[in-house]
Amino acid sequence: MSEIRKQFNEDGFVILRNFLDKEIVNEIYTEARKIFAVQIKRVTGKSVDIDNKSEFENAMFEFFEKDFTAFVNTGKTVQHSFSLHRLGVDPKIEAVLKEVGLSSPIIGARAAMQFNSRFLSKNGSKHWKLDAHQDWRTGQGSLDSTVIWFPMVDAGADIGALQVIPGSHKIGLQESSTSGYQGGITADLKEDAFIQTEFQVGDILVFSAFLIHQSGNNITNNIRWSVQLRYNNLDEPTFIERGYPMAYIYQPEKELVTPDFPTVAQLQEVFS
Repeated sequence: MSEIRKQFNEDGFVILRNFLDKEIVNEIYTEARKIFAVQIKRVTGKSVDIDNKSEFENAMFEFFEKDFTAFVNTGKTVQHSFSLHRLGVDPKIEAVLKEVGLSSPIIGARAAMQFNSRFLSKNGSKHWKLDAHQDWRTGQGSLDSTVIWFPMVDAGADIGALQVIPGSHKIGLQESSTSGYQGGITADLKEDAFIQTEFQVGDILVFSAFLIHQSGNNITNNIRWSVQLRYNNLDEPTFIERGYPMAYIYQPEKELVTPDFPTVAQLQEVFS
């Protein structure tokens, strides 16, 4: 058994330093910012330099305030970037999943990109800073479900990198306020049980979906850009016995999101 597997089994997580090519991470980060920049210009009238962090992120905050619906839709759109999904099925990712014990890994939920800041929150919502939780409750896949998380910017305590409780993946599924994404564990957890993780771009956190973890507190004026990839193991016996359950439900809107669209003239213009 490899040292990585031993540490993963014991602690429920392992941090792999300089695992990802920084250029690959930056490609994902850049593609997301370019997508946002298009809508920032439409809504605010500003053409922003995506490489000027202060200028771009202040424009993100303005976009959020001026057109929340468009911001949410743009946030959903960046989840579907080619660069993000290419990484999710990269052979290097598959290899590390097998190293920690997933003999036949399969995607548990589509890749997710997150951009967390208190300035991207409405009505006191805490979606930018999740309470202690276990990811397995929202996925409910194989018992060895594994998550890979990494920031696309250098991330430590000040920008809210994840905090984890080592070994908590072996104490069972904890009661939660809800099974939803923002559901928090209701048990009284000691704050000193958590350890703070820190990352440079290229580092990844690989952890059991049963590991108790929470968002750190982003006290900066910057956005914590990160990616989360979730996987199940097709060979895990209880996953087979339960008929490969899929707790994530993706479904289309029942009504047209843009009424009376498109016109015949618009279609003829596209295909002229």
